[in-house]
Amino acid sequence: MDQILKQARLMKAALNEGELALINAQALRALTAEEVYVFRLAACNNQVDRDLERFTEDALETLAVLFVGRPVLMDHNWSAGSQTARVYAASVEAMPGTEGGRQLVLRCYMPRLQGNGDTIAAIESGLLRECSVGVAVSGAICSICGADRTTTWCEHHKGAEYDGRLCYMELTGAKDAYEVSLVPVPAQPAAGVVKRYGGPEGPDSDPAGGAPDHNTAWQDEALLELEKLRF
Repeated sequence: MDQILKQARLMKAALNEGELALINAQALRALTAEEVYVFRLAACNNQVDRDLERFTEDALETLAVLFVGRPVLMDHNWSAGSQTARVYAASVEAMPGTEGGRQLVLRCYMPRLQGNGDTIAAIESGLLRECSVGVAVSGAICSICGADRTTTWCEHHKGAEYDGRLCYMELTGAKDAYEVSLVPVPAQPAAGVVKRYGGPEGPDSDPAGGAPDHNTAWQDEALLELEKLRF
C-alpha cells in the first residue's frame, strides 16, 4: 500500500527527568536538558478529515508504537542532511473540542546545535508549525458498504451521501510509520492528500485511461531508506 501523508501541527512541550530518560534511550550518549529542544506533534486523529478519511483508534494505538524512534525530516526529503529531529515517545490522547475525539501525539527532540538555531527559532515563532506524517495502513474501509479499497473496488465516492450517510474511508491496520516532516508555511495545499490506496481503483479512477500502478516494491525501498536514516 502506498504511503499516506497526513497533516500535523506542532505544539509546545515540557521536559522533565522522565522525558529526558526517554530521549536518552534514543541517543548514543546521555544528553542533558540544556542540550535538547523538545516539541510535540498532534499528528492524526480518529475524526473524518479533509481527505474524507479517518483512522480507527486501534490504528492510532499501533502508530503510537511504530513512531517511536522515527526521524523528523524537512519537506519529506529522505536524506541524512534533511534529518532534523527524532520521535522519542508517542501516545493517543483526548482531542480537545471534540466528543470522543482521540489524537496521536508525537513527542520529538532535536539537539541544540549551532546549525539548527534557525529551525528552533522558526518553530518558536510559529513560522514552522505545519507538518505531515508518512504512514502505511493495510485497510481502507468504505463507510457505506464495508469494502476494503486496498483490495476491492466499490461504486461509492468519498464525500457523497447515500441515504443520508456520508461516504468516507476508515483507515485500519497500521503497518508502518515512515517519518514526520516539517513543511514550509504557508503549508502546501497538496500536503495530506492520499494519492491512491494501492488496490483496485475502479474503471473511472484514471481520467487518462491508463492502467493503475501496482508497483509493490515501494515499501521495500522505504524500509531500506529508513535504515539508512537510523543512528
